[in-house]
Amino acid sequence: MTDTTKKDRPTRRPDCVTEVRRGNTVLVVSGYFKQGTTATAADKMMKVLEAESAAGGTAAHAM
Repeated sequence: MTDTTKKDRPTRRPDCVTEVRRGNTVLVVSGYFKQGTTATAADKMMKVLEAESAAGGTAAHAM
């Protein structure tokens, strides 16, 4: 994967960076959130949980 920038967008720092180590391998994941939004991560997760509850399903990781 290469680090390329879009010419029509200014570069900005990531909103979150997670680093995971597995043996000799290091995975670095940079996350960007939509700018100007009013919903929080907690709001979005609540919507997911409400939809799952309404559907009557069970989470895949619980099986």
